[in-house]
Amino acid sequence: MVRATGHPVVVGVDGSPSALRAVRWGAEEAVRRGLGLTLVHVYSTPVGLPGGIADPAALRSALRVQGRRWLSEARSVAAEVSADLRPDILLESAPIVPVLAKESLTASLLVLGTRGLGGFTGLLAGSTTVSLAGRSHCPMVVVRGDEDEPPSDGPVVVGVDGLPSSEAAIAFAFAEASLHGADLVAVHTWTDSVADTLLLGHPEPPDFEPAQQRAHETLAERLAGWQEKYPDVHVTREVVRDHPSRALLRHAESARLVVVGTRGRGGFAGLVLGSTGQHLLHHAPCPVAIVRTEPAT
Repeated sequence: MVRATGHPVVVGVDGSPSALRAVRWGAEEAVRRGLGLTLVHVYSTPVGLPGGIADPAALRSALRVQGRRWLSEARSVAAEVSADLRPDILLESAPIVPVLAKESLTASLLVLGTRGLGGFTGLLAGSTTVSLAGRSHCPMVVVRGDEDEPPSDGPVVVGVDGLPSSEAAIAFAFAEASLHGADLVAVHTWTDSVADTLLLGHPEPPDFEPAQQRAHETLAERLAGWQEKYPDVHVTREVVRDHPSRALLRHAESARLVVVGTRGRGGFAGLVLGSTGQHLLHHAPCPVAIVRTEPAT
């Protein structure tokens, strides 16, 4: 066994096929980065059980036994990736989000599946996802896709907005592309809803060239310096007049990973913390990385 150094890759485990796919993805990333792997299962006693239906102590014991079994299955999946991996195990009775947020403090990546059982039921279906995306102190990867194996080829795709704070997502995307020997597609979208409204029905076609030129300049500014830092990464720049989710989903069809930030303006306003990000998390056919653009508080 080779002892890994650095912050580990942390994976949420709940016994579902989706979580096991996340374990495999996380284990492969840990091996590729020379990092450790931590498998986490969080459980809690259901609230509001009628008295006499179940003994709380017996229920907690059963949930803990079940959690150990699921973690053992996850460890076996990690061993299939590399026999040298010796994952750390965390089994805890507590609310889900605070535990995972705490683990993210010392993690390189936080990895989750898309659908869950047990402690992670509905994790990516509503407000819990938004809360965790906003509180994770490291990049969070949601292993999307219905196949047993997430896509292992294709480019890394990054959504780029007009703020300097998007540097975190861009940096992560370049590093991932370099690590995997993959191409990078940088996508910036733009719209001019005011002009669309004013010119609706106007006989002359609107002139969007100035806005499109500004969008090209914005993308160039955001990518400045990164190509020099990662000369091995081939970059394709995509500037489109479209809705962000449509543009990213179109590229996600052939991507190994889509990377977005949690905050922004311009083409990616509210991407992860709003309806557009929810759409991407529910429909992307490949893993989605969510990178905070501001320090977690």
